[in-house]
Formats: sequence, C-alpha cells, structure tokens
Amino acid sequence: MAYDYDDQNVFAKILRGEIPNDTVMETDHCLAFNDIGPQAPAHVLVIPKGAYVNYDHFALEASAEEIVDFTRTVGEVCRMLGLRPGGGGDGYRLISNAGQDGVQEVPHLHVHILGGRPLGRMLQKG
Repeated sequence: MAYDYDDQNVFAKILRGEIPNDTVMETDHCLAFNDIGPQAPAHVLVIPKGAYVNYDHFALEASAEEIVDFTRTVGEVCRMLGLRPGGGGDGYRLISNAGQDGVQEVPHLHVHILGGRPLGRMLQKG
C-alpha cells in the first residue's frame, strides 16, 4: 500500500516552524507538545519528525532509530508528566487514530497522551 503524505498538514507546518507550539520535549526524531484543546489536565501530542501518515505506515517504514526514539519519547513524556502507574501517577491513555473509521483528523502520525484525571471508558458498545 502506498501512503500519500500531505506536507501541508498542520503538524508538518509545526515541524517546519511555520506554526508555533508549546514544546514539552524534542529529540532527533520526535517532537512532543501540549495540545491546543486539551481534553484532560495532561494532554500532550507526540509526533515523529518523519513524513508518516499513521502508525502502521511508521511501523512498516520507519528506521529502527526512529521507532526506538518515538517509543522512548512517549515513555519520557509520561515520566515527566508524572502519569506512570507505579511511578507516582495514576495512569494515562495513549491514543492514535488512523484513517476515516479511526477518525484521524491530521494525516501525520501522532499519539495523544492523556491523564491527570479518571478518563472513563474509551468505547461504548453500539
């Protein structure tokens, strides 16, 4: 499957410095920043700097270094925010939407880290 990456999406513009962000952490391969419309007391987005549309695209085509950096960045952000169960926090939710049925709004891989309050059930039957 070919992945069509739109380099005019909002996260691509953030990575190019065309749109400001509230950076939480930056690495060689990732950027983590506070969501502009937080849905929980802690709501951080983590994005790779590479042009990946969604998680399966990233998992299949990213380098080992990019994958490790992305995964470690998520862990470090959870640590920094004090969300890790057993690490001083009460937990968090990690969400990545993909495609139309997954309600992906921005065609650049991103994960949402949400925490700081009970989040309720993610999906209801129906």
